[in-house]
Amino acid sequence: MSRTGTGLTAAGTFALIVALGLMHSRIAENPYSYGGSRLWWSVALAGAFSLAAYALGVPHVPQNRRQAIAASVAAATLGLLSISTGQALAGGQVLPRFVVLGGTLTVGTWFLCATAVSLRIRRRNQREDRILLVSDVEAEARLRSELLDLSHPPTLAATIRPEDARPHGAVPAPLVAIADEADASVVVLDRAGQSDQLIVDQVALLHERGVRVRTLSLFYEQWLLRLPVAELERVSLMFDIGEVHRARYGRRKRLVDVAVALIGLPVLVGVTPFVLLGNLLGNRGPLLFRQDRIGKHGRRFRITKFRTMVGTDGAGSWTTASDPRITPFGRFLRRSHIDELPQLLDVLRGSLSIVGPRPEQPHYVDELVGKLPFYDLRHLVQPGLTGWAQISQGYASSHADALEKLQFEFWYLRHQSLLLDFRILARTLRSVIGSDGR
Repeated sequence: MSRTGTGLTAAGTFALIVALGLMHSRIAENPYSYGGSRLWWSVALAGAFSLAAYALGVPHVPQNRRQAIAASVAAATLGLLSISTGQALAGGQVLPRFVVLGGTLTVGTWFLCATAVSLRIRRRNQREDRILLVSDVEAEARLRSELLDLSHPPTLAATIRPEDARPHGAVPAPLVAIADEADASVVVLDRAGQSDQLIVDQVALLHERGVRVRTLSLFYEQWLLRLPVAELERVSLMFDIGEVHRARYGRRKRLVDVAVALIGLPVLVGVTPFVLLGNLLGNRGPLLFRQDRIGKHGRRFRITKFRTMVGTDGAGSWTTASDPRITPFGRFLRRSHIDELPQLLDVLRGSLSIVGPRPEQPHYVDELVGKLPFYDLRHLVQPGLTGWAQISQGYASSHADALEKLQFEFWYLRHQSLLLDFRILARTLRSVIGSDGR
């Protein structure tokens, strides 16, 4: 549904811009043929609007009317600035002001309408999804906590323990009874529920009535976009991984890495004098710091970043957002993600990818391999400058956070593709410019 809405929003944007171009070619004082460079610049304008909308989360991210208006106006403005800059660099205005300014107003209104429709659909679906969970107390508590992270969580309408869901006494089908009472639309089973034939028989009856059925692992994967570590066994992790099992994907990913790094190099060159000046004023010390990290297949490499901390620069303990070692200027570098830019050099060297699991320090890896199940699986692929776990969970500041991130990293490994990589890049851009969301 999310992809469909994004596609329809982009299609509507292209249709509006082309319609304005055709209209102007007919009503202009000197009518002209709408084609050639004008048509291609119209496509570029529509593309700029669409990319800005996607980066800002239109139409799916805004959670209320105020956010919808802000995101729609910002997306239209970014598109306008992008095409104006492009035309200036090209040496003149190719598209008439009627198309550029009229397109900005029209497309901004279109974004707002699309976001309003998306909000209404999400709220309706939120009311419709009612979950009946068959699990133990620990799994229920964990799921309740993780549902709080969703902007539009389904309703956990009822829970029942596997032993209580089995037929007993005068109640031949307790699971069916509680599903009817809770008006459940989805039944979620943990491993104990799945292995009990008396429970599965009741679930089959509910399935015939139109109630959807999910394992707890599949529910996490589809609703929370992660894999629950507590539900995983070694054999369940033997899924295809793009970089391991699809050679073409690995080659294409490398080409994208190099292209993005080359595009980002002028930005790195441009901000370096600014960072040097900031260091002199409020962050005295070396410009860069380098640190050992663990990469693909467990190989060590040295990562390069702009320095943001004093002392050891975080080489011995978990770093938190309020870490006192972060200098005021360093905090700005972190919030703006400017400190990450030197890692583009690591991407070009081939030790880092643009998208992938975040590389950790060797001593953390040694600890986590012993404490977290299957942690080494993340080292089958190239680590990344950004990734699904980073944009979904943020940086880990404890072993518990590392376990949370691992669930998202497993989900990324299972679904690894160029389309997902581009989605993560867009989400990263959305985070950098201040519009967070999923």
